[in-house]
Amino acid sequence: MPARRDTDPAELGARLVAGDRRALARAITLVESRRVADQEAAEKLLLAILPQTGRAVRLGISGTPGVGKSSFIERFGLLLTGQGKKVAVLAIDPSSQLSGGSILGDKTRMEKLARDPNAFIRPTPAGAALGGVARRTREAMLLTEAAGFDVVLIETVGVGQSETTVAGMVDMFLLLLAPGGGDDLQGIKRGIMELADLVIINKADGDLLPKARLAAADYRMALQLMRPRHAEWKPQVQLASALLNEGIAEIWTTIGMYRAALEKTGTWQAQRSRQAEHWLMQELQDGLMEVLLRNEAVARELPKLQKAVGAGKTTPSAAARRLLGMLGH
Repeated sequence: MPARRDTDPAELGARLVAGDRRALARAITLVESRRVADQEAAEKLLLAILPQTGRAVRLGISGTPGVGKSSFIERFGLLLTGQGKKVAVLAIDPSSQLSGGSILGDKTRMEKLARDPNAFIRPTPAGAALGGVARRTREAMLLTEAAGFDVVLIETVGVGQSETTVAGMVDMFLLLLAPGGGDDLQGIKRGIMELADLVIINKADGDLLPKARLAAADYRMALQLMRPRHAEWKPQVQLASALLNEGIAEIWTTIGMYRAALEKTGTWQAQRSRQAEHWLMQELQDGLMEVLLRNEAVARELPKLQKAVGAGKTTPSAAARRLLGMLGH
């Protein structure tokens, strides 16, 4: 039976590379599907479009709720599309625990950017994926690159381990913070600060401008005490106002400086190679877990061992070894 036109890897890939936005949306849906047939088609599609990937700048953007991520991303995206660039936003939303659906709805929060013909916004529910990052975000990123987008922005939920996960799949990690130093600085986790290649103090306008300047000074001092991710780059702190559209162009300039510094020493591509190798290991872990849970013997024994572990009758490591041993029988 021939494959449907909207799921045939060759047909879908050709349309996607030609810039068909519906094909891009369908391709992302395909890679997100858990159906075995769709997963096989998705693998063929990704292999077909792989030569067309890798040209975009991959940016991760995080920040606590209320810091104005969506407003900033919209302003930033409109700046880039105004320069003739194509911008894709993969926004990972908190998910409904019942339906798994996206709650926040980024297309409504980025209304102007959503209407821009050179922009593509894809809200993706985080679901049960580790760290609030959709498992197939990496594949979605490759698909947008193959579709000709110049900049891919991955917006995280801003909680849990999502920052670490996103930092491991992008070229540069941007951390948005609200005005205010002192007590606010104490509330920022050191691990998140260490991931940042660029710290942006948003809402630096009006009565908040003096506080924003003080916060910038505090964060610059704090960053001096931390080891930078790259020897070629000292993390910067910049002020911005999405409301007044100030400081946005300067941020894009800084991103260009960061890229030039890392490309000069080969770190830009080396980082991508390391990320791809880590991606392989993550896929192996996820795939092995799926194989394990599909095993009938494991499915029968797992509930019993879970209860035994919970009751303190056996250890998690012993239970795990027993389940893994069943794969050889």
